[in-house]
Amino acid sequence: MPTERRFAGKVAFISGAASGIGRAAALAFAREGAAVAVADISERQNQETANLIEGLGEQALAVECDVSAAEDVKAALSKAMETFSRLDMAFNNAGIEVKEGNTAEAQLEDWDRIMNVNLRGVFLCVKYEIPLLLQTGGGAIVNMSSIAGLVGLKNSSAYTASKHGVIGLTKAAAIDYAQSNIRINAVCPGLIDTPLSRRVLTPDELEHYAKAQPMARVAKPEEVAAAVLWLCSDAASFVTGSALTVDGGFTAT
Repeated sequence: MPTERRFAGKVAFISGAASGIGRAAALAFAREGAAVAVADISERQNQETANLIEGLGEQALAVECDVSAAEDVKAALSKAMETFSRLDMAFNNAGIEVKEGNTAEAQLEDWDRIMNVNLRGVFLCVKYEIPLLLQTGGGAIVNMSSIAGLVGLKNSSAYTASKHGVIGLTKAAAIDYAQSNIRINAVCPGLIDTPLSRRVLTPDELEHYAKAQPMARVAKPEEVAAAVLWLCSDAASFVTGSALTVDGGFTAT
């Protein structure tokens, strides 16, 4: 358990909170005193995350939300405000990945689906979170990018483009609100042991890629969550428009 409750009295909104990094971040915020609104398209697993937060003795709200749909995002944030009366932090984590194949063979439906969730979804969350943060007097937003937002990944044109787009969006929005006490950053994980990774990679592929990392291992979701919490904390008070890598040195090679 943390020795200090950095976020006591504050409210966090997290998309893609049903599992993986989103769930790890939701629990980490709760352990440090925040009330947490968790949003995901998976109603059952999202409610499980809320139950785990309540088991820690903190307040939670579970809302079903397709981040690619503007009305869903607005409704989820509205429900969070109705429940908690404020918003201080947001982690726009919801995203998808599919096995695309090479660029010329990629399916248009896959391109549209990935862009709608990974880039449009982050934009919609940022767009509707900012006015709520302004009501509170400011706050912090962290957007989920990836090492694919910094380098190209083979057979992942749409995913790579979407994650580059998240970093561009983050930088532009950060400049827009740099003097409004709203800090907006992105986090760029490398290979993380999540349900998503295990859906798109076989166990052998996961082991192969792990060995190829400079640190020769796969990270835990909690390691990314720790970076997200730091970006939302007062310790990062002069950090905005940044893309923070959590990749075991992958992009340093």
